[in-house]
Amino acid sequence: MTTRATRGPRRRTVVALAVVLIVLVAFVVRLVDIQIVNASQHMQDARDKGMETTSEIAASRGDIVDANGAVLASSNLLYDANLDPMLAVQGINERDENGALVRDDDGKPVKITWDELAVRIAEVTEQDVDDVRAIVNDAIAADPTDRFEYLDRYISTAEFRALADLELPFLTFDPHPSRTYPNGAVAGNLLGFVGSDGDPLEGFEEMQNSCLTGTDGSISYQRGADGVTIPGTAVEEPAVNGGTLQLTIDADLQWYMQQLIAEESDRFQADWGGIIVMETATGKIRAMAETPTVDPNDPGASEPEDRGSRLLRFSYEPGSTFKPVTAATVIEEGAATHESSVTVPDRMVFDNGAVINDSEDHVTENLTLTGGLVDSSNVAMSQFGSLVDAQTRYDYLEKFGVGQQSGLNWAGEPTTTLHPVDQWDNQTYYTTTFGQAFTVTAVQVASVYQTFANKGLKMPASLVESCTLADGTVIEPELADPEQVVSEDTAEEVSLMLENVFAQGTLADDIAIDGYRMAGKTGTAQVSDGKGGYKSNLYFTSLVGYAPADDPQYVVLTVFDEPKKQRMSSANRSVFKKAMTQVLTHYRVMPSGSETPLLPVNG
Repeated sequence: MTTRATRGPRRRTVVALAVVLIVLVAFVVRLVDIQIVNASQHMQDARDKGMETTSEIAASRGDIVDANGAVLASSNLLYDANLDPMLAVQGINERDENGALVRDDDGKPVKITWDELAVRIAEVTEQDVDDVRAIVNDAIAADPTDRFEYLDRYISTAEFRALADLELPFLTFDPHPSRTYPNGAVAGNLLGFVGSDGDPLEGFEEMQNSCLTGTDGSISYQRGADGVTIPGTAVEEPAVNGGTLQLTIDADLQWYMQQLIAEESDRFQADWGGIIVMETATGKIRAMAETPTVDPNDPGASEPEDRGSRLLRFSYEPGSTFKPVTAATVIEEGAATHESSVTVPDRMVFDNGAVINDSEDHVTENLTLTGGLVDSSNVAMSQFGSLVDAQTRYDYLEKFGVGQQSGLNWAGEPTTTLHPVDQWDNQTYYTTTFGQAFTVTAVQVASVYQTFANKGLKMPASLVESCTLADGTVIEPELADPEQVVSEDTAEEVSLMLENVFAQGTLADDIAIDGYRMAGKTGTAQVSDGKGGYKSNLYFTSLVGYAPADDPQYVVLTVFDEPKKQRMSSANRSVFKKAMTQVLTHYRVMPSGSETPLLPVNG
């Protein structure tokens, strides 16, 4: 039987349970409201009150590597360590190894003061502890609500990790991507460099910025009133690193060529010098060395004009290196062969009144087309060139690259000139047969000889192999299609004539490399004075050729701008021989195993 006495306690128990249930339901409803229904509003409130912190996750700039994968440019991170003085001066609650608060005998949390924390910080940064303390103390003295001061700037990753391990809620870190070039000045004229703010300023760093630049990420988290991160609140957007840019350049060969051209340019007192090594079958440039150049680690140490690539931004009249183009034109058009001959005085007045001179006085002689190249006779090549009409010669010059861009899409590449035929005067009609009255770049000259060496098939010049994105996607550059400029027969005939230039010309003994047949041509180009004329007794000299001529593998071009010690193209003989010897050795190219067939020079 239930009595009044027993009903009372039960009723109180039911009421108590009901109250507890109501409170529990209220908590659940509030929790749902906070975390689900109005979560975004509460997050915004936290942001407004400064409880949410967002930090940038810096993307790493992509590497630049050579043809073999050797790193030429890479990135690391430096950091700014920032202090919140208002939080720092309050100290932090000490916690045990499990993260629990350490309390004193009275149950109050034990505080670690700012003065004590400054000692821990100074041990990591190796700053004077008094200087560290002063950063916060001085800031608070000036403004008790100060929330930002620098502890130290551009610290290493090791220092950053050591400071982060202190788990001090008033320390934050801003990353600064830093660029480093482990090979120093090797390919510096091509790589370019970045500024102190990380912006690319020159070379591939600038031109391929879309490949190399990553996408920064971020991490957001909420902090309590004491600055401690609230567990489980972190939201991360991962960074996407930049891609890897692979060049066609061979870093080892590039290093050697840079040492060589610096030595030889100094030896002949040239304003500057350069070497290009191009692979015959592909058009890929394996070395592009020049002096003076720049160390991308310290671009300020170089003069502004030395921080880019002259080989890619300088145009000039090629002179005699383009005489083989005239030979190829008349052979391809059926107007002459390598044995065709003309009478050649050292000075000739043509029917239209043009006057053409050879570089040296000589008796009148009968020269074949081969002999015109071997003796580098302007008078001979003028006569042979005039066997075809001017428009035809113009068309062939254009097909060989004159007046066109090199295809490298280099920033600042000059516009080369080739005036229309209706603008040719009487003198230009003939001077175009021996490399005057139009301009080219060094790469275009190398491409002409690549075309002859590759049986008339012109391959697009290239410096970039690919860009490999962070997700593994490989993007190759868009290049022009190969072009058959002249027939294989014409190319092989001109190539044999160029072999005879080396074999029978005055430079034969100076450039010969035992066991290898070589083909090529010198050029001594007049230099514009900027006033419509030419400088007196100052020249842009070059020597270009390929080997082995019976199975061409590599083209080498050497240039000097205004060499003073030896003003003619003979200055290029030693640098060409050394460069070609290194190329053949470096790539282990087999010797020819045969001798150059000698062609008639005199008709």
